[in-house]
Amino acid sequence: MNIRRALLVLAATAAALSCGAWRVCAQEETQPQPAPKAAAKDYTGVLDTLNEGDVNETKNGADEFRPDVRPLAGIQTPTIGERQFRHSFWVPGFEYDSTIQSANLNGPTLLSPSSGWSANNYFLGNLSLLETGTRSQLALNYSGGGFFSTDHALGNGMVQELGVIQAFHWRRWKLQFLDQFAYLPETQFGFGGATNLSVPGIDTPLSPALPGLGSNIAPSQDIFGGSGPRYSNAFAIQTTYALTPRTSITMAGAYDLLHFVDKVAPGVLDALRANYDTYNAVGNFGYEYALTRRDSIGAFYRFTSYHFNANAQAIGDHIVSIAYGRKITGRLGLQLSAGPELAELRVPVNGQTRRTLWASSAWLTYVVPGGTLTMGYTHGTSDGSGALVGSTADQVTFSGNHRVGRLWNVLGSVGYSHNKSLGTNSSQSFQLSFDSYFFTGGLSRPLGPNTNLSLGYTARIQGSSGAICPTTVCGSDFTQHLVSIGLRWNTRPFVIH
Repeated sequence: MNIRRALLVLAATAAALSCGAWRVCAQEETQPQPAPKAAAKDYTGVLDTLNEGDVNETKNGADEFRPDVRPLAGIQTPTIGERQFRHSFWVPGFEYDSTIQSANLNGPTLLSPSSGWSANNYFLGNLSLLETGTRSQLALNYSGGGFFSTDHALGNGMVQELGVIQAFHWRRWKLQFLDQFAYLPETQFGFGGATNLSVPGIDTPLSPALPGLGSNIAPSQDIFGGSGPRYSNAFAIQTTYALTPRTSITMAGAYDLLHFVDKVAPGVLDALRANYDTYNAVGNFGYEYALTRRDSIGAFYRFTSYHFNANAQAIGDHIVSIAYGRKITGRLGLQLSAGPELAELRVPVNGQTRRTLWASSAWLTYVVPGGTLTMGYTHGTSDGSGALVGSTADQVTFSGNHRVGRLWNVLGSVGYSHNKSLGTNSSQSFQLSFDSYFFTGGLSRPLGPNTNLSLGYTARIQGSSGAICPTTVCGSDFTQHLVSIGLRWNTRPFVIH
C-alpha cells in the first residue's frame, strides 16, 4: 500500500512538472520577438574609406587596388584606383638625366636664341612617402636638384617638383588638401622627353598617387612661349559629403599661379609682352549620383577668375557641365563632361565684354595586357600659358606603354594644343594663335631590382599666326629635336609603421 501511494505521488509530481514546463515553453514560443534593428546605411559606395573597398588583384597577385574614390564632379582627374600597402613607408632615390637638344631649326628666336646643339645634365634626389592612419592619409612625391647646361643662354639652374595629398575621412565626409608645385627651366608641355623629369617622386609602383589636378585647374603651360625658368603652383581644398549611399555633393576651391623669373627687357617687346605672370582662383560645386557600382553621372558649376600682371585685363569664366564617369578598379578610369561657358572680360575686345563658348573635357586611363593607355582632352578658356592674355584653348594628350619581352618597355606620348588669344593689350591690333606639338618615343628596362634605364627621342614643333615679337631675331615658328637618357635608382622602402 505504501509502495502504491509512493508511485501515485511520483506520477502526479512528474505530470505537474511537465505541465509547468509545457506552459513555460508555450509562453516562450508565443512571446513576440523584438524587431531587428535597422541596418546602418552604407555610404562606402560614395565615400570609400582609406582601408575599405573592393579589391581587384592581378593574376600574378603582385598588385592590389582599392577603388578610385575621386568625385566625378570634383577637380581631380580619374585613376584606375590606388595600390594597397600594408604599412606606411618612405622611399628615397636618385636620378640622373641627360638631354641633348638642337636649337630652333628655323633660326634664332626669343625661345631659342642659341644655335647648334647643346646638352643639359640633371642630377635629382627623389622622395616618395605614404603615411596612413585610421581616418587620414598623407601621400607625398618630391624631386629636387640642379642641372648643368652647355647652352650659355640657358646657363645652369634648379629643378624642384612636389605633389602632396593630405586626406581625412569620416563616415559621410571626405576632406582633401592638394598641392602641385614645379620650378622648371622651361614649359612643362613635353618637358624631359622619355625621362622621369616631369614627374615628382620615384615613379615606381611604390609611388603614391599624385594630386591629379585637371589642366583647367593647374596653370596652363602648353605654349612654347615665354622664356627662362618659371614657378607654377596650384593649391586646392576639396570636400565631399555623402547625402545617401548613391548621392554626394562636392565643394572645392583652388588658387594657382604661374610666375616667370626672367622678365623681358623694356622696349624689346612692344606689340606683344611675353612672360605674363598669371594668377587664377577657382570655385567648384558639384553633384554626383551613382547609377551602378561602376557608372555615375553628375553636374557641376565652376567659376574661374584669371588675372595678369602688367595688364589691366581680367577674365571671369563661368562653366555649367554635365558629367559621366565609369570606373573599373585596376582596369579603367573614364570621365567625360561638357556644357556652356560664359567668359566675361574686364577690358572689351573688339567691342565685346562677354563671349559664349562651349567647354568640354575627357580623361581616360585604360589597362591593356602588358601596358597602359592614357588620354586627356580639354576645350575652353585658358590663362594663355604666360604668352597670351587669356586664350580659347584645345589640348589633347595621348600616352602609353607596353612591355616587350621580359625586360623592355616601349613608351610613347603625343601632345597637341591650339591657343587663340582671347584678351589683349591696347597696343596689339591682331589676334595671335599658336599650334604646339610634341612627339616622344622611348624604351626603358630595369637594370636591377631598384634601378631603371630609359632612352628616348622628342620633337617639339610650334606654328603661329604672327611673329612672337616684332624684331628680326624673333621668328614665328619653333622646331626642336631632343634625345634623352635617364637612370633612376631608389632604395627599398623604409617602413614607418
